[in-house]
Amino acid sequence: MTEPIPPGYKRTEIGIIPEDWEVKRLGDVGEITGAGVDKKIRKNEIRVRLLNYMDIYKKDFLYNKEINFWTTTPQEKIEQCSVKKGDVFFTPSSEMQTDIAHSAVAMEDMPGVVYSYHIVRFRLKENWDLKFRTYIFKTRDFLKQAETYAEGSGKRYVISLKKFREFEIYYPPDIEEQRAIARVLSDFDRLIEALDELIEKKKMIKKGTMQELLTGKKRLPGFTGEWVRKRLGEVVDIVGGGTPDTKNPKYWGGEINWFTPTEIGKSKYVSESERKITDEGLKHSSAKILPIGSILFTSRATIGEVAILRKEATTNQGFQSLIPKNIDNEFLYYLLIIIKRKFITKANGSTFLEITPSVIKDIELSLPPTLEEQHAIARVLSDMDAEIEALEQKKEKYEMMKKGAMELLLTGKVRLKNYKVGDEENVVEE
Repeated sequence: MTEPIPPGYKRTEIGIIPEDWEVKRLGDVGEITGAGVDKKIRKNEIRVRLLNYMDIYKKDFLYNKEINFWTTTPQEKIEQCSVKKGDVFFTPSSEMQTDIAHSAVAMEDMPGVVYSYHIVRFRLKENWDLKFRTYIFKTRDFLKQAETYAEGSGKRYVISLKKFREFEIYYPPDIEEQRAIARVLSDFDRLIEALDELIEKKKMIKKGTMQELLTGKKRLPGFTGEWVRKRLGEVVDIVGGGTPDTKNPKYWGGEINWFTPTEIGKSKYVSESERKITDEGLKHSSAKILPIGSILFTSRATIGEVAILRKEATTNQGFQSLIPKNIDNEFLYYLLIIIKRKFITKANGSTFLEITPSVIKDIELSLPPTLEEQHAIARVLSDMDAEIEALEQKKEKYEMMKKGAMELLLTGKVRLKNYKVGDEENVVEE
């Protein structure tokens, strides 16, 4: 059954869009060029700054002061590969088909800057709002075209200039509507950037607090007495991991969590692993079941990553996990983070670095004289973690809302009327 067309909309080959919107190919609304400048320094060439692939990949907006890579190029290339206000740059290649055609817009003229041969420049012939140029190329439909047009063998995918010119783009020709859309999305960006700054500030405060509280430089109210020196082996039991035969299906797909080092370091707590082993697999490996509250400690290659276990589990041989005896496990978790360097400097190995249980046992710790003080320090740091996590969740919420707003506004499913700063959430809820 054909989808009905709402009043004020029209059916096109790419779907139903507002009646007054345009559908054009990129090659018809602007000039697509490649053949940029390489990174080689040559005599008798002019020294210039180079706009690189990663500048585009990481950013939405490009500013002159942020371009700091230097190279040389002939005089004729300086104008040919110039960067001017409003230019849109794309990444035309990637190792993954789904990670291609990232874009960013030059927000000002950049004299003395040229673009790299690893990126593509799109210079508009039409007058589009400056910020709108950034957002319009990040819709699901546009990126899906990029994925379709990308050609490659599996190791590297590339979109040719010819294919870039064939990209279809639909958009409001009215620059005032473009500006209204860009204002909404820019307001989301401002909210997200403000949260980013606050999160970084809170992380720096936490880092300083850890250095003070975990070294005894600052004491919490009500606690006194000299800190004591102990070896790590005195306060924990150390348990290594193991791997059942990977070719035996009877050992895999069970219910026992089996962690690898790549799963550690992303969060304070872990409970569910990516792979699981069976009871039979446990019997036929050197792995041991670790109780809840154990600290998973990576001892091979990536040394000193830690996480607290919230569910019984086992690990592969990349761990020497710690089972606390007479020490608060959260206090130890934070302490291990600030003394990580001690473990790295004692690691050895030719194929990969590794730290042995005997070395781990001998690592010296400075500890508060009572478990109560350890608990108190851990609570302070845990509260700081909770505050940071709440801010990160809020940021994630706004990122999702911005993504939803983009899909509504940049496809014309929602049209803006009398938008005011602060109405961002209402746009998403319409």
